[in-house]
Order: sequence, then structure tokens, then C-alpha cells
Amino acid sequence: MRFDPRKKPGLFAIAAAVVVLPLGAFLAGSVIGTDSAPQVSTSAAAATPPPIPALVKAPEPPQPLVQTVEIENGDNLMDVLIKAGAERAEAHTAIQSLKGVYDPRRDLRVGDELQITLGPVLDIAVENVSDALNYELSSLRLPVTYDREVEVERAEDDDFIAREIELPLTTEFVRVSGAIDSSLFVNGRNAGIPISVLIELIRIYSFDVDFQRDIWNGDAFEVMFERQRNQDDVVVNNGDIHYAKLTLRGTALPFYQFETSKGTVDYFNEKGESVRKALMKTPLDGARLSSRFGNRKHPILGYTRLHAGVDFAAPTGTPIYAAGDGTVEMAKINGGYGKYIRIRHNGTYSTAYAHLNGYARGVNSGKRVRQGQVIGYVGSTGRSTGAHLHYEIHRDGKQINPLGLKLPSGEKLKGDRLAAFQSLRETVDARFASLAGPEQVAAGSEKQLTD
Repeated sequence: MRFDPRKKPGLFAIAAAVVVLPLGAFLAGSVIGTDSAPQVSTSAAAATPPPIPALVKAPEPPQPLVQTVEIENGDNLMDVLIKAGAERAEAHTAIQSLKGVYDPRRDLRVGDELQITLGPVLDIAVENVSDALNYELSSLRLPVTYDREVEVERAEDDDFIAREIELPLTTEFVRVSGAIDSSLFVNGRNAGIPISVLIELIRIYSFDVDFQRDIWNGDAFEVMFERQRNQDDVVVNNGDIHYAKLTLRGTALPFYQFETSKGTVDYFNEKGESVRKALMKTPLDGARLSSRFGNRKHPILGYTRLHAGVDFAAPTGTPIYAAGDGTVEMAKINGGYGKYIRIRHNGTYSTAYAHLNGYARGVNSGKRVRQGQVIGYVGSTGRSTGAHLHYEIHRDGKQINPLGLKLPSGEKLKGDRLAAFQSLRETVDARFASLAGPEQVAAGSEKQLTD
């Protein structure tokens, strides 16, 4: 049934009242609320929470100042610390703490990177905060070697304490091999052998190999050496050679590192015979034999006389090695020899090196030198027509032909020592064979193979 409001006036009125009355009450309340605020009791006001204040970020505490300073030529530790911001008195105290641990005059080297830390100090007697903040020397780190450094720290009594720290390193073994079509040095370097390892490789073989006459095109080399990485995985040292082999015209010459009965490290062939000889055949690498021992017409004086040594032509500056352990008898200009070094090896033998361009640092009369140590550099001083090394061997004070000299080898292992060497040789061969690729690495072992 359809609803008609005209027929039901009573119902329509009721519906209108339901809608209109609440609306009117709402409007009336709004008007009243604008004219007079409602009364609130004191207790209700006290319960209302206070407004939340804005958050203020606390100031950052002052941070230490850390500087890395590289040592340059002419620097000394005192000046470096003062320039970095340390007071002279505290720099002096810090340096004094190094006694017995580190000698700045001896151990500080050009290129060393020092870490200097200045710590913040707040002077509470000064009202202005910006003026109250100062800095003082807090700590210092100095490198010693690739695996050690010295740390200096401020103590509570404003003194300093120095201590040596051993750096954590990872040791790995690297294998490199290749063919020779130029020279061992050039091809070894191109194959990835570090220069320091190459120099040691040449020194090891200098007792048995004449690098001018014995190396032929098509010969080969292989070497396994250790190297160390720091915590940042950066290579910090290329270390000892544990195994090497030269193959010369089909003849293999493998050498192994092993400890001698005297406790020193040396190299031995497959039979357990030391490769060390009393004197090296050639005291430099990559040189060309330009003049032999014997009578010849002197290129400057013009008449025939005894050429009492052998000449090796090489570029100026080529390193010259001591042919054997001994004591420097002379390191100075010697007439027509120019810059000259003579080394006494024992009561019988001495060696002489002439026409040098210069002397290695620290090589002077009375200085002890080791076999293979760099003692000078090729030059053309004195009566010389070009850069070369004039090399002599003296036996009982008389010059003899260096190329005809035959000397006995060093230690020959026997008994338990030989058995230990044979066991080590098997271990080294297995490690070398386990590496794969042109530059192969076996990581992780911290132990020496001679353990």
C-alpha cells in the first residue's frame, strides 16, 4: 500500500518531530557554548597533562683528530709531531718512551706513514665553550716492518708507553713458471715474479749458472715463493723462495729451501747438497762478457799487458753483488781502477770490483758483507772506455782467472738430516703440483715448510 501523508497527518507530524527536535537541541547548544563556557572543577584542571616540549638533540662530543703523515727527506720525528699539533714537551716525552723499542734516527725512513692521534681536552676553567676545547697528543703508530709496528699511547699520568705490535697476516704460496727468450730477469718479471724474489732467484743460481753463457733461448724456469697479506687483503710482503727450477738445454736444476745444521736457511739440490759455493761465478745479472783474463792490447794505453780479470759490459747503475761473505778491505778511488771495492773472503781468497759508478749505502772499509749483497753499481770511472765491471779474484794476493776457478760446494746432508730433507722435498713437490694456472696461489698456511 502506498503511503499518502495527506491521509495520515498524525503520523507525518510525529516523524517531523523526531527529526527536527534533536537538530534544534544541537543548534541551541552551539549558541549557548559560544556565549558562556562550561564550568570546570579545579581537580579536573589539575588532571589535564601539560603540553609536550620540543625535543632538543644533545650536542655531539668532540672527536679525536687522526692524521696520517708520510715521512719525507729531511724529516725528524720531533718536527713531524709538532707540525701535526703536539706540544713540544709532550712530543719529547713520547719520543723518550721509544727507548729500547724504536730508534727514530735509525728506524724512521722516507716513505713511512705515521698515524698521529690528538685527543680532545676540555678546560672547565674557561667559560666560553669554544675556547675551552683543546687537543693533546694521544697516540702514535710507527711502522717497523711489514709485520710489526710500534704504538705509543698516553698514560693516565700524562706519561707515554711504547710497545711493539705484531700485525696479523695471512701467508700464501705462489707458483710462477715460464720460458726464457730474453733473460731470466726480463721473462721472470713479465711472468709476474716480484723484483725482490727475482733478485733472490738469481742469487741462488749464481753459484752454478753463468747467466751470460749458460742461458739459452727456449730454457725454462719455475718458482714457488710465499707472500703475506694484511687484514685488508693487501699484499705487504713477497717472502722466501721454497722451490725453484731452471731447465737449461734440457737439464733440470731443482733447488729446495732447507735449514742447515748451523740453523741458517740455505738451498739444496735433489741430492741434499748445498748450492752455496765459496764464490759466485758472476757477481751481476744480465751482463755480457766483454773481455777475458790474459794478455791483451790495452784500449787506452795502447800496449799489450796482462788483463788480470774479466770484464762484464752492463748498463750504468746495474747492481753488483758481493761474490762471497767477507770484509770490505777497500772502498774508494784506486788509480786507473776508478771507484773500486776489494773484499777479503778468507785467508786465501779476495775479490775486486772496478770502474764503479758508485757504492751501495753503508759499504765502506771494515764493513762485513754477505754473499749476494748489493755492494755497488756498474759505471765507467778510471781508465775505462764504457760502462762495465772489471772483476778480479785474488788467491794468496795474486790475480787468477775467475772463469777457471773451481771451488767445493757447501754442506752435504747425511743421516737424519738427509731423511728430513727428503720428506720436505716430497711435501714441496706435492704443494707445487697442487697449484694450477700461470700465477697460482695456495692460501692459508701460516707455517714454514721447514717446520
